Amino acid sequence: MSTSGSDPRLPSAAKPFNRAPHDVPPELPVDYSGFIAVLFAVIGVMLKYKLGSWLAIVFCAQSLVNMKNMENDLKQISMAMMFAIMGLVTTYMGPRPSSAKA
Repeated sequence: MSTSGSDPRLPSAAKPFNRAPHDVPPELPVDYSGFIAVLFAVIGVMLKYKLGSWLAIVFCAQSLVNMKNMENDLKQISMAMMFAIMGLVTTYMGPRPSSAKA
């Protein structure tokens, strides 16, 4: 084994390890109008409520105007807008219920 006299390391030159701070992005506030737009759009498509689809389009426009995070918000807004348009198309242009014939 080696003796402490032949150790090439210098204990006086040792410095404690300090972690570099990470650049954590600040938490952005929740986009409530985008979330409400998705809810109304799904209601408009699933339950065929015209008002739900129209409200989804209004909330999509509001969310688009107040957009903070371009990538995530644009995905959510585009999904809500597609659902809202799909709901309007199915309610206005869908098949008419036939009247019962006796």
